[in-house]
Amino acid sequence: MTLSELAATLERLGCPPNKSAAMASQLDRRARMDAERNGTTYEASLARLLGLMAQGWATSGYQPRKGE
Repeated sequence: MTLSELAATLERLGCPPNKSAAMASQLDRRARMDAERNGTTYEASLARLLGLMAQGWATSGYQPRKGE
């Protein structure tokens, strides 16, 4: 997944558009570190982190945009 694809995914999950590029970069870096440390794949680490972020936005009252 490219950083721009990751930023778009974060926006669909509720990330403010003006912060999505920076968050995508941080998330990518963290997923790579976690994968190496835990002996998992980058994809598995990224999926886990995205799930945690989505849960965080859900508990903060995030409402998906119409059609999402």
